[in-house]
Amino acid sequence: MTDFFLHTDTGSMSPVALFLQADLLVQIVMGGLLIASIWTWAIIVSFGVRIGGTRRKIDRFERDFWKADDVDAFHRREGDSELPVAKVFAAGVSEWRRSTATGTVDRGGTRERLATAMGAAVASEIDKLSDRLNILATVGAVAPFVGLFGTVWGIMSSFTHIAAAQNTSLAVVAPGIAEALFATAIGLFAAIPAVIAYNRFSHGINRIEARLNRFADGFHATLSRQLEGEPVRG
Repeated sequence: MTDFFLHTDTGSMSPVALFLQADLLVQIVMGGLLIASIWTWAIIVSFGVRIGGTRRKIDRFERDFWKADDVDAFHRREGDSELPVAKVFAAGVSEWRRSTATGTVDRGGTRERLATAMGAAVASEIDKLSDRLNILATVGAVAPFVGLFGTVWGIMSSFTHIAAAQNTSLAVVAPGIAEALFATAIGLFAAIPAVIAYNRFSHGINRIEARLNRFADGFHATLSRQLEGEPVRG
């Protein structure tokens, strides 16, 4: 039996044959789409591992934080972590220390600054987590049209060769059309996983953002209660 992926005789419908027999521009389009597909899968795998690991570490951090009796000791132990929730925590502690460094405290102003500092930290960490998601969105949106361009060009080239040969039999027409349509198939092969992964990862990042905001709100409430014991400025 002839190997499906190695058989490249004229008229073969194997992927390798369709690529080798296609017009040069169509080959370039196919090659670019294959590279985009490989890049997409690399991002999907790395992003999936990253999101999963981040969520587990956030679970551990929050569990340890709410069990801690001494916030300062916990900050000394976990404050330098690169974990998103640790960055939010560190921003809150840093603002708290600056706002309460003097003998008297502006309670209202301190609460506002704490909310602003932790909110900015949440936004910054979500921006970092979202890095490279735009690549998935771009591949998902553009790849089908790039493949369609290759298909249109390939069909035009096929029709030109058919006219030159003055032969419209199916045996002559089919290979060229198949080679052109293969570009669209590769475009869809690159786009579909990218779109699915983008939607899935966007949902995962939204969930992490919600968790960071809940942590910030809880920590803000804890610090606000502590403010009640501070001397009031004014």
